[in-house]
Amino acid sequence: MSAPREETPATSGFVRSYVITGGRTLPSEGELALHALVCLAPGRTLPPGASPEVRAIWDLCAGGYLSVAEVAGHLGLPVGVTRLLLSDLADQGHLLRRAEPPPAQGVPRPILEKVLHGLEALNIG
Repeated sequence: MSAPREETPATSGFVRSYVITGGRTLPSEGELALHALVCLAPGRTLPPGASPEVRAIWDLCAGGYLSVAEVAGHLGLPVGVTRLLLSDLADQGHLLRRAEPPPAQGVPRPILEKVLHGLEALNIG
């Protein structure tokens, strides 16, 4: 118990995911992959009554393209919740989405060896 004049916080600052999403089902991973890139569409303004999470996404994505995983990491939110919020903004026309970058292709070993031998011939090091 607290003393009569001490204030105790009403909340812990922790908000459950279903409060942020309004209890909606999270999108499938195929809908917006972790490595998909998002940024604000040009000329858009923050929707009226935007939640603190949407405001934070707005500020983050205003600086250029970020991956879904980066946005989730900066916000400290679960990836599924972040994907839902990003999908909502994209559906409303506020965000641009770019497909996930293709996986890097391996370089054949003989080419790498030629590069290595060329660098060694230059006596770098």
